[in-house]
Amino acid sequence: MQKTFIKYTAGIVTIAIFLILFINAAFSSHMLEAQQFDTFYAKTEQMIHTVENNQEELRLLNESLNEDYLTRAKAAAYVMDKRGGTSMSVSQMQYLANLLNVDELHMIDENGIIAQASVAEYIGMDMHDHDQTRPFVALLETDDKDAYYIQEPRPNAAIGKLMQYIGVVRKSQKGFVQVGFTPTRQLEAQSRNTYDYIFSKFPTDIGEELYVVDCSTGELLGHSGGMEMDFHADCYRLENLFGCTQGAFEKGRNGEEMYVVSRRYDDVMLCAALPRHTLFSRLWSNVLANFFYLLFIEAAVIFLLSYLVRKKVIRGIHNIIEDLDAITNGNLDTSVSVGGNREFEELSSGINTMVKSIVSLSDRISAIIEISGIPLAAFEYESGINHVFATSGLSRLLELTDREAARLYRDASRFDKYIRFVTQTPISGETDIYRIRDDRYVRIHMSDLSEGDGYLGIITDVTKDVQQKQQMQYENTHDALTGLYKFAHFKTLAAEKLENIRPGTLCALAMIDLDYFKSINDTYGHDIGDHYLKSFASILSSMPADQFLCARRSGDEFCLMLFDCFGKTDIENCLNNLYQSLLDHPVKLSETDLKCIRISCGYAYTDDKSAAIAELLAHADEALYEVKNTTRGRYTEYHPQPL
Repeated sequence: MQKTFIKYTAGIVTIAIFLILFINAAFSSHMLEAQQFDTFYAKTEQMIHTVENNQEELRLLNESLNEDYLTRAKAAAYVMDKRGGTSMSVSQMQYLANLLNVDELHMIDENGIIAQASVAEYIGMDMHDHDQTRPFVALLETDDKDAYYIQEPRPNAAIGKLMQYIGVVRKSQKGFVQVGFTPTRQLEAQSRNTYDYIFSKFPTDIGEELYVVDCSTGELLGHSGGMEMDFHADCYRLENLFGCTQGAFEKGRNGEEMYVVSRRYDDVMLCAALPRHTLFSRLWSNVLANFFYLLFIEAAVIFLLSYLVRKKVIRGIHNIIEDLDAITNGNLDTSVSVGGNREFEELSSGINTMVKSIVSLSDRISAIIEISGIPLAAFEYESGINHVFATSGLSRLLELTDREAARLYRDASRFDKYIRFVTQTPISGETDIYRIRDDRYVRIHMSDLSEGDGYLGIITDVTKDVQQKQQMQYENTHDALTGLYKFAHFKTLAAEKLENIRPGTLCALAMIDLDYFKSINDTYGHDIGDHYLKSFASILSSMPADQFLCARRSGDEFCLMLFDCFGKTDIENCLNNLYQSLLDHPVKLSETDLKCIRISCGYAYTDDKSAAIAELLAHADEALYEVKNTTRGRYTEYHPQPL
């Protein structure tokens, strides 16, 4: 009987081991592909966000610069009109151009001839003669005194230099004024929207490839490893990539199988690929390790069952039933002890051993989970049964000491209260993810048992996923260079502050522009310019957070909100502190040059919680404009113009 039992037991356990290994390998393979698909999908999502953010940044930059340049052109036209018919020399025109912070300044007469200019070579040029200048002639043919024309950046007619020009009709006489700018900032913003630049910002795993294919021509537009390689493999062919939107295997270079995920965005296909052997390398090592562990468990189980069959077969029926009732009610410490004959004693001992084996089942499951490398734990408890079955990883995921875990596992009611306490407040935006401590997050899923009043729960470590999501949220709301809030997010926060303004206090919106920032960029280079911007952002960030809300609008333009101010004097004290801090923290521009940051600032304030943020910002912008056109380096309050 013993040999027969051992033979069948060994056969069943062996079949079970291979079935477990097969299921585990199949499930793990599917999970690896799913996880890699999610990883690649997240990367393409980030690439799309990067492209869209860069496009939006370029659009906002163009709108902002066009508005700024138009204002300067109107100011130049105003000066020309004030001078009447008095002609200005080249040096005078250059002086006026420098005052307006523009690169070129032209005055075109009623015949379309450049009559006055800051560049001597341009004087006498006929605007009718060139494709670049001809669109401005329409300003001579209109009766609209407020007419203007903003031209996109293009090579100018004189020397082919890339410039952007804006023309404004003169009000006092026929003709118009034209100002010109070198579109450096637009070109820099456009350069950040290339695939080479975007790929340089995305780290790749060993063997991983990121690339972009044109959906119309099938041409490879960019690759994370550069464009010098051979791209004739199947994984780069457009017709194959259309079938990889849910993940598929395609031939790569040298015939290597690649797991490819593609995603269409506008007229391009964003793709990510990873070699098959890299994807599944850890799977086979885990399967092999599981195989040897399960063989050891099989040998141990067969040995133990052999001993039980040989030594512990029969037990006293009534005593066994009573003891088993106690065990069924959750008293797993009950020891079945029956005397009278050897058969009863052996049977009772066998039952006790089996109970211990059941209790240790969670430990064996924990060992299998540990071998798989998945941060997972499980638990089960029922009403009326004191003991809680839990895998060994549970205490680690919940950050419990061994003593705390042992106390909870002995009392199912206490464990239930603890779990409900942990799950009473999920993190924002989630339903089943909870914070254990500042840097640890877990997902807890519980379901009712099919029979009885109890629960089965699974806990997984999702710290990395949550941190990645938080990082993406941070990048969506904060400026990449300065770390300050982005302008759109700033307006949302400012609106919330204003809506919750305390009675008797004021909120002020301020617009700030760095004085002479262009000259710093031109003199020291854009790296020093970026250092200059970050230094100013650092000073803004050092202001008291209980009164200051700061953001970067674009380029060298910033904005801030002052709240909980008890009057205009309090607002100006805060601004004075900011200006003093600028004086106390000069910026090192070179080995020999140390410069204090100079800013111009305009602000508007209110105590009305229903006021519009956009209107306050517009008022602050008007006040800033007044400062920049009078005396730079100071701040002023918005004053409504008389009707």
